[in-house]
Amino acid sequence: MIVSKIFLSIIIVFCATRLGIELSKKYVLREKELCEIKNAFKIMETKIRYTYEPLKDIFLEISNTICSENVSNIFKKSGEKIENNPAKATWEDAIENTKLNISKEDKEILKGFGKLLGKTDKLRSNK
Repeated sequence: MIVSKIFLSIIIVFCATRLGIELSKKYVLREKELCEIKNAFKIMETKIRYTYEPLKDIFLEISNTICSENVSNIFKKSGEKIENNPAKATWEDAIENTKLNISKEDKEILKGFGKLLGKTDKLRSNK
């Protein structure tokens, strides 16, 4: 009886530890992805400000620069579709259809960024 209680206690501790480790991985990945998105935004800001490249070229270049596959896919999908679609819709679609480790609130904030995208593309604003 005592041996079974000790055995069950060990199993419970092991399972709780494993669950905690798995949950913490999600937060670590979330932080990493948000940092990479922040860095990508800095690159984007610099390129828009100083090179006047179109968003398509900027997105595709950023997608090749970013290490995280998930974050890279956001910019790749946006860059591939932005030529014939509005920047806001393209960005929101990429955010929604890319597997990310961020929260729903984070996604909504990132989607809100799409409202500004069409206004920052110098080539589109000149047309």
